[in-house]
Amino acid sequence: MNFSIEHFAEIAENGVANIKYPSTTPGLYAPIVYAMASGGKRLRPALCLAVYAALSHRAPEDIINQALAVEMFHNFTLLHDDVMDRADIRRGQPTVHRKWNDNVAILSGDTMLSMAYGLLADGAGDRFASLFEVFNRTAIEVYEGQQMDMEFEKRSDVTVSEYMDMIRLKTSVLLGCACRIGAMMAGASDYVCDAFFNYGEALGLAFQLRDDWLDTFGDPAVFGKEIGGDIINRKKTWLLITCMAEAEDEIDGILREDLEPQEKISQVKRVYNRLRLAERCQELTERYSAQAADCLTNVELDHDARDFFTELCTKAAARSH
Repeated sequence: MNFSIEHFAEIAENGVANIKYPSTTPGLYAPIVYAMASGGKRLRPALCLAVYAALSHRAPEDIINQALAVEMFHNFTLLHDDVMDRADIRRGQPTVHRKWNDNVAILSGDTMLSMAYGLLADGAGDRFASLFEVFNRTAIEVYEGQQMDMEFEKRSDVTVSEYMDMIRLKTSVLLGCACRIGAMMAGASDYVCDAFFNYGEALGLAFQLRDDWLDTFGDPAVFGKEIGGDIINRKKTWLLITCMAEAEDEIDGILREDLEPQEKISQVKRVYNRLRLAERCQELTERYSAQAADCLTNVELDHDARDFFTELCTKAAARSH
């Protein structure tokens, strides 16, 4: 078995390309094809496939529909998020609501959610009821995380604890769900399913914290976009929330001042650097990365599979894009 993230991502990519869409009402399905083909790391379906392969020792393609269900759901949330955030660009391309309009993005997104449940059921057999319960619970948690994120925009007193809970719901539980579905389809015990869910959840926290770090301290040539967007938009990240707790008057004054974007970014980063926030954020990222790996300590895995899941944790904490 080829245990590499590239291998599982390629299987997922091929699966996305082979999704069959109805020929009726092309105006409904064209935006879905566009959104699904726009790239992304395919991390969630790749995790689902990898967990299944590691535990069942069978071909990951056996559960491609369940992996695609997770990816379809993820992209559905992005369509609706972009409408709510009024985002113009997603993965270097116009967002669906910009290329078409808000109504199309909402309706095509709704269709993607229904298609996700259809994919989840396809080939699940008598496991579907259990899968549905997990998938539905995760979906509601993702919505709760999005609601928290929107509410944070209007608050100046968000705590680090609240932020971590928000990103756990909005981002991490779906990675945990992808892992759990792979384990469930492999017929794993409840203990192993829980262990892999916890692995995915902790891995998701490490990924999001690293995203926070990269948006402020990354190399734009490698990261793929300009640095400092979170600062300009006053987005509540671990960095900004921690800074406001420790230097509120100073950082608030900079954010309120009428400065050119690059000057504002530069001044905020000076405060961040004085407080050692880059190092502290990275330490927290590495802590969650190690926690993810520890979740699988008592799970029986082949050497190659264990190395794969462990190395993925290390890469999550050190990635540059």
